[in-house]
Amino acid sequence: MFAKLTATLLGAMLLSGGALAQETTIKFTLGWKTQGSDAAYLYALDKGFFKEEGLNVVIDQGEGSGATVTRIMSGAYDAGFGDVNAIIQNASTRPQDAPVMVYMMWNRPPFAIVAKASSGINTIKDFEGRTLGGAQGTPTTRLLPVFVRSNGLDASKIKVSNMAPNLQEPMLIKGDIDAALVFNITSYFNLVLNRQDPDKDFKWFTFGDYGLDLYSNGMMVSRKLIQSNPKAVAGLVRAVNKAMLIVAKDQNAAMTSVAKFDNLVNVPVEKRRLQYSFDKLIVSPEMKEIGIGDIKDDRMTRAIGIVVEGYQLERAPAATEVFSRQFLPSRAERELVYTAN
Repeated sequence: MFAKLTATLLGAMLLSGGALAQETTIKFTLGWKTQGSDAAYLYALDKGFFKEEGLNVVIDQGEGSGATVTRIMSGAYDAGFGDVNAIIQNASTRPQDAPVMVYMMWNRPPFAIVAKASSGINTIKDFEGRTLGGAQGTPTTRLLPVFVRSNGLDASKIKVSNMAPNLQEPMLIKGDIDAALVFNITSYFNLVLNRQDPDKDFKWFTFGDYGLDLYSNGMMVSRKLIQSNPKAVAGLVRAVNKAMLIVAKDQNAAMTSVAKFDNLVNVPVEKRRLQYSFDKLIVSPEMKEIGIGDIKDDRMTRAIGIVVEGYQLERAPAATEVFSRQFLPSRAERELVYTAN
């Protein structure tokens, strides 16, 4: 009897070991240090959604949403959360190496100009004769000439002062610059952490509201992973989509998973950042129409044109080189309903 039980247990262990051995490991990079806006990935990890798809997803912190693309292109990572506009730049010159966006999260761009409410800047025309602080190489700074041209502003009357990203909000608060070229989801909370009221005391001019109708961050994967293991890519997308729908309805549960992944996060601030991402970047009329994760091809084509102009690229990649919907769950499975709680 004992021998039979031992054999049964041993068999079960071997079967379990075999199942674990079959898991596909995916190295995944976040866009930056752990933030509330990463919740869907961390919730999927915490709740075993990746495991259910036969995936062993190893998540690391990032170095910037643009750096996600170069990390994947280097072969160090298989997938990550990053900026589709960085994909466009690289797909222009290295289409065989650039990753592909497979799940669009931020339907609206975070690129913005922020000014003090007391600055006298009430419309974008008021940027003329002012000094804007920008971090060299960031999308907001690089796309400013397109913003200026598209809105009929006089570029010769707008001065841009180059500075490190971490100096933008302090210099804006002190009055050393009139406005800052920022990512709204980053700058808003930098102001919060500097004991400012970003809603009451500052004005925000988002590029998406002034002709630069760009897409932004989402989940991207390497072309190698798509070619070698499309089943794993589909499983990754399913798991993240499942988590995304839950996170949209329960931010407290989401933040529990975020804090479990990184116990150094400021939970109240990062919960606000998570909710901000839904309010300002994710939920939009288009997202409600086509579902979370997808794009409109004609809009992406226009967005590619904006990036090509802003970065002076020699070739405009096709929308299909940048985004693939082949791994998306059905439209009915991507019906996101956001409830702040």
